[in-house]
Amino acid sequence: MSFSVRRRRLLQGAGLAAVASLAPWARAASTAPVSLLNVSYDVSREFYKAYNAAFAAHWLKTAGQALDLRQSHGGSSKQARSVIDGLEADVITMNQDSDIDILAERGGLVPADWASRLPDHSAPTASVSVILVRKGNPKAIRSWTDLGRPGISVIIPNPKTSGNGRYSYLAAWGAALKGGAGEPAARALVERIFANVPVLDGGGRGATTTFAQRKMGDALATFESEVPLIRSEFGDDFDVVYPGWTVLAENPVSVVDKVVDRRGTRAVAEAYLKWLWSEEGQTIAARHHLRPRSAKVLKAFAKDFPPVNTFTVAEVFGGWKKAQKTHFDDGGVYDQIVLKQGRR
Repeated sequence: MSFSVRRRRLLQGAGLAAVASLAPWARAASTAPVSLLNVSYDVSREFYKAYNAAFAAHWLKTAGQALDLRQSHGGSSKQARSVIDGLEADVITMNQDSDIDILAERGGLVPADWASRLPDHSAPTASVSVILVRKGNPKAIRSWTDLGRPGISVIIPNPKTSGNGRYSYLAAWGAALKGGAGEPAARALVERIFANVPVLDGGGRGATTTFAQRKMGDALATFESEVPLIRSEFGDDFDVVYPGWTVLAENPVSVVDKVVDRRGTRAVAEAYLKWLWSEEGQTIAARHHLRPRSAKVLKAFAKDFPPVNTFTVAEVFGGWKKAQKTHFDDGGVYDQIVLKQGRR
């Protein structure tokens, strides 16, 4: 065999080896994108729209795989029930543990210890419940107690279907306790507040529309993260009230194990959630007014997140499972309150 023939064969072999080593990347670039569905709560759509674009670019660059990242948003409990009923969520990103716990309890879609799989109890971001009032605060609303005054109309989404509504309910109850009131007084305050609610929307976005577009109510109980979005859409006709005490609204996430294992998307789904703790992911969250867990990022955005006295659901109510059973399950305290008011 001549030298030129041997050289040509060696080069061909090297070329085949190079093609083989690049084959996974080449195949990823030439095949259809891998799809991933994130089922989330009502007011997180803008954050995840930005996050999805950034993560897709990151994944293509680092793994050579194109992604089709889809979103589904609505009242958090409705979203959780949709997943139980068959909506194929690869990941679920909620604003309270109970709407992921239910996936473990009904159908075993996630393990019972799902919250232990990622840092910060699997909650990469948080917000706080605040009160949005009309410009100039004409009704002088300063606290959760003020929402129970006669003549005040307050918009709160339905706690049976909305995490936003549940957090608002618990914020008022817990603030009363932190202020030195007992359980009966806390319950009486929540009863007065919900007597002042003219309409119970199904989710936070619906409540925002009722308050900002339909101009109903003197105040809107909502998340701090929602306020800039309201102003950008409806104008700067509102002021924000930070009560003396409020609840820390933690936003937990989980892969939906039965779905990702069936679809073969576990690796991508887990990477998608883990990247929420990256500096870039935390920065995107802060830019969308979610309180980051990263001390570095929080310091960089300190002007956007004023200090406020907060308590957690675990601290005051014994955790979401207990709070859900006591207050929001059928026949719980919330049902008793609205039945008493003839609103069921």
